[in-house]
Amino acid sequence: MNLDPQEVKPSITRLKRARGQIDAVIRMLEAGEECESAITQLAAAAKAIDRAGYSIIATGLKQCYREEGADGIDAEKMEKLFLSLS
Repeated sequence: MNLDPQEVKPSITRLKRARGQIDAVIRMLEAGEECESAITQLAAAAKAIDRAGYSIIATGLKQCYREEGADGIDAEKMEKLFLSLS
């Protein structure tokens, strides 16, 4: 299944923000800055990535349901995707 880029736009935005936070963490570590700030940014990036993943899966489920109905959704495959984020 291919996702519509417009439907996952919030996830794309969230991932771009996370990329910026990760870049900031790398700069902090390279500059020898305080570890508390780096860890705070790293935690925020990790949370953003997790939320984007769940949002993408939810969007995929909605799309499958619309296109194929409840019987067309591969429950095992969706479960594996969810568990891969944990």
